[in-house]
Amino acid sequence: MTKAQDFRAMTADQLDDEVVKLKKEQFNLRFQKATGQLENTSRVKTVRRDIARVMTVAAAKRAEAK
Repeated sequence: MTKAQDFRAMTADQLDDEVVKLKKEQFNLRFQKATGQLENTSRVKTVRRDIARVMTVAAAKRAEAK
């Protein structure tokens, strides 16, 4: 789990890249869950919350830039 403070240090482009990376990980975790290969079930929740954190910080940065 990454803290929001770490995300605030990133640029908007870096935040967009982070969202893409986390969404890919979320897809892979859902796929593993469906096939019964997922061992760390708590990771699904953590990734979902990290995506929300990144998107919140990105929206705040965009609003601040305007």
